[in-house]
This record gives sequence, structure tokens and C-alpha cells, in this order.
Amino acid sequence: MKMFTSKLLPDVALIHAFTCKTSHNIAFHVGDNTHDVIQHRKTLASTLNYPHDRLVSMKQIHSDKVVAVTATHHHKAPVTCDALITNEPNTPLMVMTADCTPVLLYDRHTSAVAAIHAGRAGALSNIIANTLTKMAEQFHSDSRNIIAVLGPSICQKCYEVNQDIYEETLALGYDSAVMCKAQRYFLHVNTVLVQQLQECGVTKNHIDVMKHCTACEHHTFFSYRAQKGNTGRQAGIIMLRSSLS
Repeated sequence: MKMFTSKLLPDVALIHAFTCKTSHNIAFHVGDNTHDVIQHRKTLASTLNYPHDRLVSMKQIHSDKVVAVTATHHHKAPVTCDALITNEPNTPLMVMTADCTPVLLYDRHTSAVAAIHAGRAGALSNIIANTLTKMAEQFHSDSRNIIAVLGPSICQKCYEVNQDIYEETLALGYDSAVMCKAQRYFLHVNTVLVQQLQECGVTKNHIDVMKHCTACEHHTFFSYRAQKGNTGRQAGIIMLRSSLS
């Protein structure tokens, strides 16, 4: 089972990974057999050694909504939002993607983590700032202590957008994230996200952007664009280990 990890995130304190097609589809909403998806999730939990029944996932809605995970959340009831945060150990957080950017955050000082679903809509509504603000409110996190990892996602040349989105992106001050070529418009969501992270105070050497395009590498990753919408979802997972782990 192939996984992608970041050298910036410490193995001792965390479990984290980004999956691909070798882990199979882990989303219930794309038409796959429910029993098969449950088995895929259990296999993933066993491989990464986290408790399957404590996993918290999202019903992702392309929003800027952030939810702090507590003991009341349950693996059978996805949370309607696009970012999860927690400082509870042994509580794995999952983000699902198929071109959008999965973002994992770790506060080295307060031992808090986040899993973020950052598509175009979430990025342009600054879900990054919302998440960091919520972590500061809930856990007293300081952005200077945050490590951010952007997992496999669609690259600029594969992500064509319309003129309205191009102009909206320019108006928001993300000029370096868009390109106009032969009257066609292209957006790089990761450029927006990195700019937002740095504007919030996350230092450049604490940001890891994985150089894998889900559309270019659609034989390895699920890609909504490359596979014309008929595709599964891969996962980004992060969990704080307990002191006894």
C-alpha cells in the first residue's frame, strides 16, 4: 500500500499520511459498495495503526467552516465542514480529495492538529486563516509554531477555470496563482494556500508542498478532472499519538 508522508512532521508525536489508489476509494458518497468502503477504511487504519472507530471525517461542502473535534464526534457521523481541528490524542482526522488540496497542520508547542479540505472555493474564502484562528482560540496556537503540509493535488496546467474565477482571484490579491494563456485561464490553488499560510505567520521553512499532481498522475491518484467526475477519493490522515503510544 503506497503512502506519501512529509519529513517535516515528526513520527514520534504523530501518525500522518496521504493515500492514493493503492488504498482504494475511502469515500461513501461516490457510489461504491458501502461494505467495501468500510473494509478499505479498516485496512487503512490497520496499516497506519490508528483506531478505526475513533476516526473523524467530514461531509465536505466546499466551505470555510472549521469544527473543533470533541469526544461527542463519532466515526459513523461525518461532520459537515471543510476543516477539523483537535488536541485530543488517538483521534485521527481525515480529509478526502480527488484534486482539491488536503492540508495537514501540526502545532509543535501545543500539540494540536488540523485536517483541511482546500478546494478553490475554500481557498478563495480563506479556510486557512479560519482554521488557524480557530486553533488559536481553542488551543492557544501560534502560527509561528505551525507546520503545514499540502498533499497531492491538481497542478495549474491541469486546472482550467472561467474568466469570472480568474478575475475573482486577481481581485483577492492572488495574482501569482493565476495564468492567462491564449484566452484560457488557469488557477493554482496551492499558490493561494501558501500565500495565506505565510500571511498568517507560518514560516516558509515550515511549509511542505508535495510535488504530485493528481490529474497528471491519475494512474496513481484519484482525479475528478482527469476521470471526468467518475472517481473515488484518497485520504489525508493525521493523529496525535498518546504519550503511551
